[in-house]
Amino acid sequence: MALSVPLIWGMGFVFAKAAIAHFPPILLMALRFSLTAIVLVWFTQIPRGNLRQLFVIAIVAAAIQYSLTFTGLKGLDAGIAALIVQLEVPFLVLLGAVFLGEQPGLRKWLGIAIAFAGMGLMAFQGDFGASLVSVLLVIGGAFFWALGQVMIRNLSDIHGLQVTTWVAVFAAPQLFVMSLVFESGQIDAVRNADSVVWGAVIYLGVVMTAFGYFLWNTLIRRHEVGTVAPFLLLLPVFSIIGGMLFLGEQPGIEKLAGGLVILLGVAIITIRLRNRDKQATSLK
Repeated sequence: MALSVPLIWGMGFVFAKAAIAHFPPILLMALRFSLTAIVLVWFTQIPRGNLRQLFVIAIVAAAIQYSLTFTGLKGLDAGIAALIVQLEVPFLVLLGAVFLGEQPGLRKWLGIAIAFAGMGLMAFQGDFGASLVSVLLVIGGAFFWALGQVMIRNLSDIHGLQVTTWVAVFAAPQLFVMSLVFESGQIDAVRNADSVVWGAVIYLGVVMTAFGYFLWNTLIRRHEVGTVAPFLLLLPVFSIIGGMLFLGEQPGIEKLAGGLVILLGVAIITIRLRNRDKQATSLK
């Protein structure tokens, strides 16, 4: 089960990259979260005391975050984007220190420094200039994901599946509005989408989000987060392999080297991590 989660989430970047060739990226995310909400809303109670907070969290950790991340993905290889997304972890540690009063030890500070050094190594490659805006968008998405997790940690009397479900319920209309404002060609994209494209949408909404988070929530109920979190380091590995096999991507050695440095920093942060709050749940 622990291996299935990074495989499912990692391949989600591959499916999303393929679907973005047809759908505008924010519209794709709106369709994704609509499916997730439709599938999950029947199985969770309405968290009445947290609805206002969840609405704001959906704006930050879903509408803004996924708009940035997957708009950036449009200009990057799926595997490279998945590597950059790992900066969510050092951002989370930094924001936890600023807003939650958490005190990262020396090991975590070292991991943060290494992760951002790896990002610098990737971003300043000579052939990265044309996609630097895409890189910055994905980095921005990672920051807003971490900010959303800080907000989730302040929730009370709510479990992880409720967070996933009701963030999706609120995020879907928010993303449709953002698509309407920032994108064009939505009607033609929906009309002309073939079965392969709709299959990618179903994978993102049902398999990646609904089923993937069912597995993740099951794992963190049975084991400490620090035990299962290191398995997520495999996520970009699966994305890189999937991108090479199914999309014909050929990431350069220099970019992969920078990505490996990012993973090293994230590994230093997450391995042996003992997270006492099991409600903080990511939305990949």
